[in-house]
Amino acid sequence: MQALYDSIGTTYTKSRQADPAIVQALSQSLGLLPSRAYLDLACGTGNYTVALSGLGGQWSAIDVSAVMLTQARDKDNSVSWIQSSADALPFPDGYFDGAICTLAIHHFSDLRRPFAEVYRTLRGGKFVLFTGLAEQMQHYWLRHYFPEMMARSIANMPTETKITEALLEAGFKSVTVEPFFVTNELQDLFFYSGKHRASLYLDPTVRANISSFARLSCESEVQTGLAQLSADIKSGAFPSIAATYATELGDYAYIQCAR
Repeated sequence: MQALYDSIGTTYTKSRQADPAIVQALSQSLGLLPSRAYLDLACGTGNYTVALSGLGGQWSAIDVSAVMLTQARDKDNSVSWIQSSADALPFPDGYFDGAICTLAIHHFSDLRRPFAEVYRTLRGGKFVLFTGLAEQMQHYWLRHYFPEMMARSIANMPTETKITEALLEAGFKSVTVEPFFVTNELQDLFFYSGKHRASLYLDPTVRANISSFARLSCESEVQTGLAQLSADIKSGAFPSIAATYATELGDYAYIQCAR
């Protein structure tokens, strides 16, 4: 993962930013207090860390990518930015009052160790994850245009059951899952941000900052898929194609658990 994000991290800020609605949901779940300490696990360029830090608390953030962290430090020097693996957090037991992890767990080779490390370093509070689920991704209309990439992406994404089991094994309690549905107002252009704005995927800058396009796709399929997507948008065929993938499972999920 480090090599991937050292590469795509150079342009990450061009299409990735903290979405206000997601920030608000994370803040409410954590119950931010100025005197409390919080962790952002696999923080990337720190968009969500910075936004949440502005709402309260003393924040530390870790990521394996030096490129990502360099950009994060430029945004807010009040946050403690640390290059580290999620498998071995450089903090003592019971150090934090809450933790988040946004759009990152699909990069962990094994969920158990990072979750156990978060549990170890929490003295109380909640661990809140924002992530896609493998079963949700089965309903992304992107499968119509990029089937091989999507198959790899789905295989790489943990299921709700796998995430829940790993959290419980780490010691967490009261695991809850709440679906998140992408809207046109979404400001963070992550993987399925173009659910209702298909033309976003025609922009190479947007694709460059999405790990599935950067790591799990082949150029021939991407170009073929983009050509078909562009044609379907122009012809008006796209809405009916996208409608066949509709689901009530949500597009992403908030997963909360307590220490």
